[in-house]
Amino acid sequence: MKRKVLAGILAAAMMTTLLTGCGNKQASDGGGQTGAETESAAGTEPAAGADSVKPSTAEDPKLTKNMKILSIWAEDNDNGVLIKALCEKYQKEVNPNFTWDYEVVSSDNLRQKVSTLVASNDLPDMFVYESGKPIVDLIEAGKLVNVSKVLKDFNCEDALNPSAVSLLKSLSGTDDIYDLPLGMNVEGFWYNKALFEQAGCQVPNTWEEFESVLAKLKGAGIQPIACGAADKWGATRLLNSYLVRIAGADAMAKADEGISKYTDEDYVKAAQKIQDWAKAGYFGEGVNTVDMNTAGSMLMTGQAAIFYNGSWFTSNLNDASQNLAGEDGIGFFNVPVADPYVSDESSYSMNCGNILSFSQKNYDEATGWFMKYFAENMGDLAMELQGSVKGYNYTVSAEGASGYTQMVLDTINNAESAFTWFEATMGNEVQNVAKDGIQTLLTGELSAEDYMKSIQEAWDMSQ
Repeated sequence: MKRKVLAGILAAAMMTTLLTGCGNKQASDGGGQTGAETESAAGTEPAAGADSVKPSTAEDPKLTKNMKILSIWAEDNDNGVLIKALCEKYQKEVNPNFTWDYEVVSSDNLRQKVSTLVASNDLPDMFVYESGKPIVDLIEAGKLVNVSKVLKDFNCEDALNPSAVSLLKSLSGTDDIYDLPLGMNVEGFWYNKALFEQAGCQVPNTWEEFESVLAKLKGAGIQPIACGAADKWGATRLLNSYLVRIAGADAMAKADEGISKYTDEDYVKAAQKIQDWAKAGYFGEGVNTVDMNTAGSMLMTGQAAIFYNGSWFTSNLNDASQNLAGEDGIGFFNVPVADPYVSDESSYSMNCGNILSFSQKNYDEATGWFMKYFAENMGDLAMELQGSVKGYNYTVSAEGASGYTQMVLDTINNAESAFTWFEATMGNEVQNVAKDGIQTLLTGELSAEDYMKSIQEAWDMSQ
């Protein structure tokens, strides 16, 4: 089933509802104040997926539950910290009969792991997955809990940012959501201010200026970009950033709909761009051995000048033990503009990050009460522990937020339209080819033409 995934992802709603998270309840009604165009991608609701088990009492009955959790983050890293902390709080503050088993799988193996669990009908109670195309297959197979119904039954619909809900609906093409967000993110380039100053570089606004900055950094003996290609998506994000600026925000949606082909000139040109960067040494040595965590560390410790990542990176930037550049040592800039008539500076890449889904088979009332607590408390917890926005409303004041967190809030506030990431519209088979081939593209073993041809062939076979 084909559904067009939103290219302009309700950016106006994102702005106003993020302010709602800062305590401005009235802002949730002002989604149109920026004049951004909105296009609805919600379709009819799949028949699969039973109603949630409604609460039997007005208060949490403290039912016995051992929650099996599958995650891509260790409990001491990134969102794993928040998931663990929330489970501990729920057990301590509400339900002492709640326990959990936490399993970690690498992000690269997540989809294969979930596919195996689906085949054996053994999905865990709660698991991290990817929004967009990957989740649609599980929805249509009736494997996932209808989260919208749970939130309604447990009277906690207002806990989520409406913009996050709109984004999740548009990515799955459904009228309800079947996942909980783990981010309210804007993406772009983080840069080390000291290294820019050392090389005499200014923040680029145009793509031509960006290319000049990369060459200038390299000439000064500074690694221009830390890529993180071991995780693959760090490299495909770079390809996507250039593609959007030369072909438009709907480039990937058009390819998925068959309106365009992945082998069209602009798509090949974008693949050629990052291959040229690799050949020029802009990614340093061994780009395919560097994961995203290491790449981020390289930026914060002054080993590389630029790093593409999302606003979830603020959790690392706010950690003084990791960020040796200090409280104001790292800056941020949007993907530079190549042609303002195709994609302008007010358009940002935005997403809700990896998401949490819940097994329909294992769903029970105890799970519903935990989901309610999760939705109502994750916003404050994320802001307090990491200074990050996760797609939930929060009540803690943003006045004491770090400069990095405020930078993210300001950036989202400036966005007037948005575009998705490279794989957002791809089915699993196509996504596998795109990610697996990116490393050989960087090494030059695969030409830009052949890389895009392989993706097109995978798309053709999936139809």
